[in-house]
Amino acid sequence: MNLAATTSLATRELSLSRLIPAPPAVVYHAWVTRFTHWWGPHGMTTPACEMDLRPGGVFRTIMRAPDGGEFHTKGVFLEVIPGKRIVFTDAFAPGWEPDADIFFTAIITFDAVPDGGTCCTARALHWNKDARDKHERLGFHQGWGESLDRLADLIAHLPSTP
Repeated sequence: MNLAATTSLATRELSLSRLIPAPPAVVYHAWVTRFTHWWGPHGMTTPACEMDLRPGGVFRTIMRAPDGGEFHTKGVFLEVIPGKRIVFTDAFAPGWEPDADIFFTAIITFDAVPDGGTCCTARALHWNKDARDKHERLGFHQGWGESLDRLADLIAHLPSTP
């Protein structure tokens, strides 16, 4: 193996976290049931989302820009642990069909914090440094950060349960 040709995870990963003042179960539930209400950076909408929350289950979205341009994503879930972790990738289409246009795998975690809230972390693991750099240039930190801010705002405005 040529060690000079290998790339460490640090050069292929982007990540960010948000503290959300709600328990992990609430944050997870909003993530999977209200995705179209919060996903996307400010100004963007997500008019369509399909989630089959099981390994190999489909994950498709359409995100729409203010000018009407649309961004389609598709992939599958690799792991779903309700209230704790979601992992999805665009490396496969439903039916475990390999996708030639692979970009990244996302790992979303919902970790309880002492005050009763959740540290929601999004990690994007890319196949190589060039894909990571492209995702960063496309606005990963701003876009995913604004999305998680929108998720926190949505949760803050949900009716509380008795």
